[in-house]
Amino acid sequence: MLLGIISDTHMPGMALKLPDNLLRDMDKVDYILHAGDWNTLEVYEQLSQLAPVDGVAGNTDGIEIVSKFGYQKVLEFENRKIGIVHGHGMRGATEDTALHTFKDEEVDCIIFGHSHIPLMRSVNGVLLLNPGSPTDKRRQPRYSYAMLEITEQLEAKHVFFESKI
Repeated sequence: MLLGIISDTHMPGMALKLPDNLLRDMDKVDYILHAGDWNTLEVYEQLSQLAPVDGVAGNTDGIEIVSKFGYQKVLEFENRKIGIVHGHGMRGATEDTALHTFKDEEVDCIIFGHSHIPLMRSVNGVLLLNPGSPTDKRRQPRYSYAMLEITEQLEAKHVFFESKI
């Protein structure tokens, strides 16, 4: 099973449309997960035309998005539990906030956003995955999102690109 992992689209403030290469890749996945800061349900509607979509709300999302998705959840794909949270709320590193959110859950992977900094590392056997942002790279050299393949293992990779057009 192949999952497309997105966060921090901040639409339409940071881009009027989702990048073409993101849309091409999301059209190939089995499921899309968004780790918050959508800013408009139009992002959900557009992605839903490509694959089933779920996710969480972020700190800049309005009540409509918060009501639809909530701030955190655990989903199961192919017997793997994936925690999703935006990562805002606590002081300190965003990845620490994400880890703390699921400290009492047995998850295989934690997907989070908020920092716009792509990250992929394992902590005590749990894959931490921040896809970065496909529309707002902040101080990062490139825009990004991630792909997560679930087989016997969890195999993640970032997709980096120069232009959000």
